[in-house]
Amino acid sequence: MKTIIVGAGLAGLAAAVTAAAAGSEVVVYEAAGHAGGRCRSYFDATLDGIIDNGNHLVLSGNPAVQSFLKMVGAHDALAGPERAEFSFVDLKSGARWQLRPNEGLLPWWIFSAGRRIPGTTLLDYLRLGGLLAAGAAASVADLVPCDGPLWEKMMGPVLLAILNTDPKKGSAKLAAAVLKETMAKGGRAYRPRIAHPNLGAAFIEPALRTLTDRHALVHFGQRLRRIVYDHDVLLALEFPENTVPVAPEDRVVLAVPPWVAKDLVPGLSVPNEFRAIVNAHFKVAPPADAPKMLGAIGGTAEWIFCFPDRISVTVSGADAIVDRGREDLACTLWSDVAKALGLPPVLPVWQIVKEKRATFAATPEQDALRPAAKTQWKNLVLAGDWTQTGLPATIEGALRSGFKAASLA
Repeated sequence: MKTIIVGAGLAGLAAAVTAAAAGSEVVVYEAAGHAGGRCRSYFDATLDGIIDNGNHLVLSGNPAVQSFLKMVGAHDALAGPERAEFSFVDLKSGARWQLRPNEGLLPWWIFSAGRRIPGTTLLDYLRLGGLLAAGAAASVADLVPCDGPLWEKMMGPVLLAILNTDPKKGSAKLAAAVLKETMAKGGRAYRPRIAHPNLGAAFIEPALRTLTDRHALVHFGQRLRRIVYDHDVLLALEFPENTVPVAPEDRVVLAVPPWVAKDLVPGLSVPNEFRAIVNAHFKVAPPADAPKMLGAIGGTAEWIFCFPDRISVTVSGADAIVDRGREDLACTLWSDVAKALGLPPVLPVWQIVKEKRATFAATPEQDALRPAAKTQWKNLVLAGDWTQTGLPATIEGALRSGFKAASLA
């Protein structure tokens, strides 16, 4: 039996590595000239170095991330603090604070005024429990207060990063799914982790090496144009230069963006609203005492990441700014960084990376459009963070979808 993977993003790579480990003959077709999809690294001539297309944060309690890295032999690919710590700054007032939860399951830290977010009370945290019983149609605003110090100083920014969607309009079910697996399990489950030294070295290159070691074939520059169907099976995959036959015993995993899948699979329901992410990279060393990750409120920048040789900024749910000029964005975001880190206002060498369709809009309505991995065709399954993973569009969700597709295939 052969497993054919169309798409070499994280979902496709997870499916390919899993199928190869199970002994299947694996062939991967990728439209681009590289693997990784939206989770990739590349050499940027302006910055004269390798950067990630975006700052992708994972958490210590993400099981699929840990499983994937173990499968591809990248055990030490993530870096982060020994304990869960999240630093914040208010760019307007200059106030600073930290979220410092305890490690264990019982969240005793919310009973300590010294460990709570400034200005919050115990009752503010207890009210978040309304999310834990979220139904499929509920938005976050339907179930919890979306104002006050806790929302403005922590939950609003955190949920925006999780959902990449206005958190008030975001799916309460998806928000709750992430919180149940991380914050509800204690600090040890949500220690922040960043790919080290970059996404490509952590996730993509080890996966490609693993596939090569297992004699899998990976073809780049192969954009699938058409799928040939016959009743309840696939017969062939048509690429620009060749047609690949699909035997009845073969299995195809379609791990492409939702708008591509919709054109290839008849009658497929997929999310059709998307949200942007804007990232800025500045070629300047951060101050020695700067936190590795800093949440910012009161400005345009939302999360500031400090690397040894550069400072990067991420703005989630960035539809309102994504069409602004690149230099305008660089100036605006650097102004926020300079305030947050006490750096000179002079703009350093910069690069702006825009993803207009970074993720599907994580609203209840769009979540309802996500398809299951299994399809009506016996030898076709779907993979991608836009399929019904039970999570928002995250690295964890993408990897889970790939594992599930491989198991079905």
